[in-house]
Amino acid sequence: MLLSAVLHSAVVEMAQAVPVPNPDPIAPPGLDKPINTILGWGKWGVIVAGVAGLFICGAQMAIGRKNRSSFAADGASGIPWVLGGLSLAATASGIVGMFLR
Repeated sequence: MLLSAVLHSAVVEMAQAVPVPNPDPIAPPGLDKPINTILGWGKWGVIVAGVAGLFICGAQMAIGRKNRSSFAADGASGIPWVLGGLSLAATASGIVGMFLR
């Protein structure tokens, strides 16, 4: 017990004595435009998938209105998932930036 306490305090002192570098992110030369293009395509794809997902949920609800209540319920329960996915995609850069700063 005593040995582990001594080792722990020694490691904590060493960690406080050595500064950890934290450089700002810099894109490699020539890669900033292609990467932004790829991210833009991904964002566009998420928007298309979100619109299609909401259309599918709406269709399930409309079709399931008569004598297929479980089909309509599946459509209604899919809406929060679609909106959650769209929200995550919309805030992705902010979330990543929050963890890396």
